[in-house]
Amino acid sequence: MKMGTRWPLGHPAPAGLPHVVEIAIRAVEEDLTALAEDSSAWRWTLTWLEGNPVLELDDGTIIRYDPGEDSATITQPSIVLDDEDDWI
Repeated sequence: MKMGTRWPLGHPAPAGLPHVVEIAIRAVEEDLTALAEDSSAWRWTLTWLEGNPVLELDDGTIIRYDPGEDSATITQPSIVLDDEDDWI
């Protein structure tokens, strides 16, 4: 059984993650540097689901690994808009 962990955004990921997951982490972190939002206190959470890593960032971003395709899928959090603000 593998244990999960947490680490700060921008710090090295734990050893043993598939390479494509490491690439996905870097992609998310690079995108966040372009935003004006303060993410300095955000952390990644790594859990192992059926032997595969699932990562979640404090903003709700999730990275899932598919071992069959050796791929990582990034799911961004949904943004909910108030309908009244959408009208022009």
